Amino acid sequence: MESEVRSYRTGGSETVLDLTRDVASFVDGRGDGLVHVFVPHATAGLAILETGAGSDDDLLAALGDLLPADDRWRHRHGSPGHGRSHVMPALVPPYCSVPVLDGRLALGTWQSICLVDLNVDNADRDVRFSFLAG
Repeated sequence: MESEVRSYRTGGSETVLDLTRDVASFVDGRGDGLVHVFVPHATAGLAILETGAGSDDDLLAALGDLLPADDRWRHRHGSPGHGRSHVMPALVPPYCSVPVLDGRLALGTWQSICLVDLNVDNADRDVRFSFLAG
């Protein structure tokens, strides 16, 4: 298995960050196999969804409805509603896997691999890309 960690800065606001080009670059020329993307953080996740047409904003809105940024959370350090960021990975998992065929991601036409981060207290994220040859 080949693996590397890349670092991203998500900023001080809720974010859906498209990682597809970076993942595609990582698998380029590697042949057939599987790429696994993992976020080793307790408050971030990965989603495969359409971006640029409003779906990324819709995801943030849906997560805002399901996980409001208020004081209901028992986990209470950090900014108001920080505890919800610790619940989010149960809904948006910290991993995804995508088939790779001839060194290219086998995603659907409108699918993108995105880092989802509601935690405005931690703007620095590491993401591990791992390739398992077929």
